[in-house]
Amino acid sequence: MSGQENTRFKGGLPDYLIRHTTFRQMQIFEAVVRLGSFTRAAEELFLTQPTVSTQLKKLTDVMELPLVDQSGRKLKPTEAGESLYLAIRQIFDCMADLDTRMADLKGVRRGRLRLCVITTAKYFAPEILGEFSREYPDIDISLKVTNRDRVLERLLNNDDDLYIMGQPPEDADNIKVYPFAENPLVVMSGRDHPLTKESNIPLERLAQEPLISREVGSGIRDSMMKLFDKHQLKPNIRMEIGSNEGIKHGVVGGLGLAILSLHTLELEGAEGPVDVLDVEGFPIKRQLYLAHSDDKALSPITQAFLEFALIREPMINTRMQALYETFSKRHKAQRTKNQRCETVR
Repeated sequence: MSGQENTRFKGGLPDYLIRHTTFRQMQIFEAVVRLGSFTRAAEELFLTQPTVSTQLKKLTDVMELPLVDQSGRKLKPTEAGESLYLAIRQIFDCMADLDTRMADLKGVRRGRLRLCVITTAKYFAPEILGEFSREYPDIDISLKVTNRDRVLERLLNNDDDLYIMGQPPEDADNIKVYPFAENPLVVMSGRDHPLTKESNIPLERLAQEPLISREVGSGIRDSMMKLFDKHQLKPNIRMEIGSNEGIKHGVVGGLGLAILSLHTLELEGAEGPVDVLDVEGFPIKRQLYLAHSDDKALSPITQAFLEFALIREPMINTRMQALYETFSKRHKAQRTKNQRCETVR
């Protein structure tokens, strides 16, 4: 090794990086790569875009290699940039864990929790986070809500601490999963839809109705298509909407029926404007999972939240069962009323 190369490492550490890079530069680069945008990184960090560009240029000069590729429509890290990004994420994770452990030694329960969940979980995850934060008031919490494909992508990139997702991929050997809450799928309609008066509606009949579906990449969309494929049926998808709330509004507006998780009706309950139809084979019983990368060492705060959430599984399941029973009893009462009317006639 040459004398120049020896000066780059002192005590086994890359002296040139220690002298010429800052945590702020690493923070900026991490945000640029994660968000795929200088502008969004500047907004997140409350910096001006020229400041972000300047700091990234300084970091690039230190590395003596291009770190980002802006030739396409979307900013992407180069091979060197990807290696730097992964190293920075490890450094930041270690610092967050160190902060948590130092707080524990001081008798203060503090730390960071990054949770990423599929859209269905947004109907109960904030409630669990709220309960948890009351026990750990000094923790920093972030919640990312997205569809199944994006959750898997973030999980494989190890972007967050924990994930709530549907069925994990069969070939994902590096994912640690914990069965969590039930996620029943039901067929929804407006309260005035003609099918609300019928029972045991055949799946063939459902396939004839216009449906409002989630976008490709959604776990609910995948489950719906597998169900129809299994029975060699083609659903009449009238339109796609990328949010559960948008779909519910479409259902109420008479645009079509929808297959969604029963969790999406928890706030308005059975007295809201959306009804649940009695269709053969429904509800479809699905499972939600808590998950994290198998090679990720969980921080004390993350481990505490994992245990906290798992304890609440029975409560979540009980609420879903009670909600479905309420819809079922109402339909039974309506059918009894209709039968009496027919008898009188």
